[in-house]
Amino acid sequence: MSASDRQSPTHAPMTQFSVIDGELVVGGIPLTRLAARVGKTPFYAYDRQSLAQRVARLRAALPKSIKLHYAMKANPMPALVCHMAGLVDGIDVASGGELKIALDSGANVHDISFAGPGKNRDELQQAVAAGILINIESFREVAELARIREESGFLGRVAVRVNPDFELKSSGMKMGGGPKQFGVDAEQVPELLAEIGRAGLTFEGFHLFAGSQNLKPEAIVEAQCKSFELALRLAQSAPSPVRFLNLGGGFGIPYFPGEAHLDLAPIGANLATLTERAQRELPGAELVIELGRYLVGEAGIYVARVVDRKISRGQIFLVTNGGLHHHLSASGNFGQVIRKNYPVVIGNRMNAALQESASVVGVLCTPLDLLADRMELAAAQPGDLVVIYQSGAYGFTASPQAFLGHPACIEVLV
Repeated sequence: MSASDRQSPTHAPMTQFSVIDGELVVGGIPLTRLAARVGKTPFYAYDRQSLAQRVARLRAALPKSIKLHYAMKANPMPALVCHMAGLVDGIDVASGGELKIALDSGANVHDISFAGPGKNRDELQQAVAAGILINIESFREVAELARIREESGFLGRVAVRVNPDFELKSSGMKMGGGPKQFGVDAEQVPELLAEIGRAGLTFEGFHLFAGSQNLKPEAIVEAQCKSFELALRLAQSAPSPVRFLNLGGGFGIPYFPGEAHLDLAPIGANLATLTERAQRELPGAELVIELGRYLVGEAGIYVARVVDRKISRGQIFLVTNGGLHHHLSASGNFGQVIRKNYPVVIGNRMNAALQESASVVGVLCTPLDLLADRMELAAAQPGDLVVIYQSGAYGFTASPQAFLGHPACIEVLV
């Protein structure tokens, strides 16, 4: 086969939303009607049914005893967090602001945990008063919690976030292994555990998060096995039995051409083995998987309206009223080394026969404002609706919405 005969990689099938009469349907509502109901574009829309289905599929693939926590940094929209609180077993937060949303959601305080490398005194006091689990990430935090206990009389529930001596291979973002701002280096944890005992804090377990956005089940399995073994070793120095072991997450979703959906079967089989071992070697310990984008990423879309169609030296540009200030990651400016296209469609022309190569850009006065680069799309005109799939995580809150003074977009849960 010649190079010219080889097909370019394509995006994984986006089947989470149906199509009726040529329109994408989200939350049971055709896209043009949803846009009218929202009242303006651009907007993010998150589908309740898709969220529930993702949690159900995950639970079916994992042992029943595994606890599923939602890492709300992926999407802290209050209405979505309230919805997720009824589907998962716990919520993980990364700031005092996120803690307030989690508490407002009605989640059980016993099942809320707080991680982050720079927790300040007010946040720690807020967490202790609420009765949630604090993932300690430094010796300073132990000293702060000891002072809070002396002054308030409130006992702090704590786990130790461990920076392991390994990393999650092939992960989009490495959160452990080597020098890291996250957690306490594994070799320092025994000393930290002794400090926790002397401070009179209530020790409950360990939190290990090696990396994120991984599509290779064998890499996730390896990281979970190594995390479990490390926890067993560290438990020998703990001031009390381990009751909580967060094995992290790392489950990825396919964003770019050539990527496939994560195979959960090997992960579920490995967790079944670890669960059996935990019953013998860490009796009474609760095994937790902490996931963010995997739970919400595929349930969301970003929608912008085409305001102009331009042809520059033979290249078609669809200019929308959105841009990177709303969706930084789709523009390639949120950690991508080489820019690649998210899956993008013209949401009100899903069955259009006429296709063309076009680039989708936003309103910002910068060449970085590129949402799709020379993609095969339905031929579009001003007024049509551009949809970016895989937008339920790290979209709205991870984008510089004040950049250049354009209006912010909005979010809806349907």
